[in-house]
Amino acid sequence: MTGTRVQDTDGEGTTGLTNPVRYPEAASPAVRTKRAFVLLALTLVLPGSAQVVAGDRRLGRRALRTTFTCWALVLLGLVLALTNRSLVVGVVTHRWWSLLLIVALLGMAVAWALLFINTLRLIRMPLLNRGARPLVAGALALLMALTSGSLAYGAYVLGVGRSTVGSIFQTGPAFDPVDGRYNFLLMGGDAGEDRTGRRPDSISVISVDAETGSTVTFSIPRNFQNAQFSDDSPLWEAYPDGYNCGDPCIINSLYTDVTQNYADLYPGAADPGAEAMMDAASGVLGIEVQAYLLVDMNGFEQLVDAMGGIRIDAGGWVPITAGEIPGSDPIRHYPPDGWIKPGVQTLDGYHALWYARSREFVTDYDRISRQQCVQQAMIAQLDPATVLTRFQSLAAAGTQIVETDISQDQLASFVDLGLKAQGQETRRLTIGPPDFGTPAENFVTYPDFDLIHSRVQETLAQGAAEPGAAGPLQLDRAALVEELPEETADDGITEEYLQELATIGDDATLGELLANNGECSPA
Repeated sequence: MTGTRVQDTDGEGTTGLTNPVRYPEAASPAVRTKRAFVLLALTLVLPGSAQVVAGDRRLGRRALRTTFTCWALVLLGLVLALTNRSLVVGVVTHRWWSLLLIVALLGMAVAWALLFINTLRLIRMPLLNRGARPLVAGALALLMALTSGSLAYGAYVLGVGRSTVGSIFQTGPAFDPVDGRYNFLLMGGDAGEDRTGRRPDSISVISVDAETGSTVTFSIPRNFQNAQFSDDSPLWEAYPDGYNCGDPCIINSLYTDVTQNYADLYPGAADPGAEAMMDAASGVLGIEVQAYLLVDMNGFEQLVDAMGGIRIDAGGWVPITAGEIPGSDPIRHYPPDGWIKPGVQTLDGYHALWYARSREFVTDYDRISRQQCVQQAMIAQLDPATVLTRFQSLAAAGTQIVETDISQDQLASFVDLGLKAQGQETRRLTIGPPDFGTPAENFVTYPDFDLIHSRVQETLAQGAAEPGAAGPLQLDRAALVEELPEETADDGITEEYLQELATIGDDATLGELLANNGECSPA
């Protein structure tokens, strides 16, 4: 290309021939348009390169050094994500490192936007044909939204996560695994208007292998009696023979009892009731429970909705319980407000809550089985893709978690364990029927703790399935999902028939028809 000799605009060099990249005045309209899109592409792919070839070289060199540094940090982050996920999660969730990362992202967003604006100056819009100007301007706006906009949104998402983590998790020391496992008490709390205090109707201990993520869920029925306490528990002073005052002392009433009458036994505890439940669960199972997580029912519903629902294979019909009939003794309810059908389906938060909560016409043990199934479905389906695509709504729902004593500084290692657990089968043991006796044998009223402790240790000692491996039950369920994509199974029973039985009060027939509603598996 030819041109006249002119002085370099940046003052660095001597005179030289013009070229259409640096000096577009002598170029044809088509070349000017092509030049504009090339400069935009350079700013997109390698910020600063457009300035080096067509503008302020000093600015371009500084921008390129920053660009190469950022790319090196991104590559380092990718390597660490593959080799040390805990470290990466720790940086993202740490209160100060995450703030520094947010500031860095915002700074890069502003700098990239300024480079695009500088590139627009280099393009020199008046030299372009009128028809090309809107195309160039539109491309510039789109690229700025994709680059600076994405970085700014990333900073916003990190800010939301930082706020959520700070509002849920505590500041405090981390704790080590016991016998190679972390043991968490998970409670579903219900403090409705018709209740005195909060009562955890769902009580589970999640035991996770600290190395492999192999997970076991131990479910304790809400009506379990005679819970034991070790001699180093504060409750040993109040209940040296266990929580054994008869029917009033079912385990889920312990939370309220301690909160109202024995809070002084746990001085400095943020939630004495939760601490007492941890002591009780430790005594029942014979293992040390180290932390607790208490979720209220409303929070659970929002969390499932934030996930986009959970997919399960329901074994039988489950009623959505209506209100109590005033003055009825024993307590009876109006006919159900609806029914959850059997078969493979996706439940929203409202229906997932009732699926896990309903016990009308069946036993508590059927409900426990469904609760275990729902927990498994949530673990299996709360994968990284779901977290990334629904992060904001998940974070908002997460603040509905009433409380936990898990340290914020230990969150990274637990997230890493959660990712390991997703590819494995979760083993389950209910401290009551069907794993211990039958409802008629009343095991939960007169528990054999030596037997419980022995079975718990046996369950923990069993080798977990290899990640991704499917047992016979999983293979059967997978085949069933193919046969029933999003419909319910045809068991010959209709919702209208069930509702009619409930209306006339035929509980015996309903009990027979719903006897399989504890059967469930994640789909």
